[in-house]
Amino acid sequence: MRPDVVLFDLDGTLTESAPGITRSIAYALETAGVPALDAATLLRFVGPPLFDSFRDIAGLDDAGAAAAVSAYREYFIEHGMYDNSVYPGISELLQALLDDGRRLAVATSKPTPQAVPIVEHFGLSKYFEVVLGPATDGLDTTKADVVADVLQTMGIPANPDVVLIGDRSHDVVGAHAVGISSIGVTWGYGSREELTATGADVIVSDVEELAELLAVPFVFGSDVSALGW
Repeated sequence: MRPDVVLFDLDGTLTESAPGITRSIAYALETAGVPALDAATLLRFVGPPLFDSFRDIAGLDDAGAAAAVSAYREYFIEHGMYDNSVYPGISELLQALLDDGRRLAVATSKPTPQAVPIVEHFGLSKYFEVVLGPATDGLDTTKADVVADVLQTMGIPANPDVVLIGDRSHDVVGAHAVGISSIGVTWGYGSREELTATGADVIVSDVEELAELLAVPFVFGSDVSALGW
């Protein structure tokens, strides 16, 4: 596989973002009067569109879910937005892809006004042509909508040679809905079973494996020869 255009999810793929997100979710649920959820259940909110998760996981109706999203954003912007970190090896992978002439973008379910400063804060913006998510009020925006907007912004027609890399089922579904390939990663917040069930084209377990799949030399803590390239 050597895709010329590589799209990345943000949460659970580029950054380990659960600490800030789950604290913000807990605040929103408390505001909505929902009993506290355990840590494993809170992690299920990381990645998919929040409006859907507040309905499907917390059991809120549409109005309650919309109010919870508003409460979440209020807390997240003030306290949780930068409470995360870049996964080890990601910066090196992005640089290797860029050096190899690939075109890179971020396609995330996180609203663009939050995604852009996060990518900038962690020094990743230099790698990407485009960083896009839903509009702040885009409660009905799907991952497929985001991917389509990214490709349109880049001037690229959807085709199987474009790939979206993500950690959750909605990444796989969104990629396939617009006609591009999907790579599932297991270092994020979705399981191999989840990614398999939704038909990920390939699943990888670490950044080194992803680099090999994308056909770029990857150097992380050693030289290229030590990795067998």
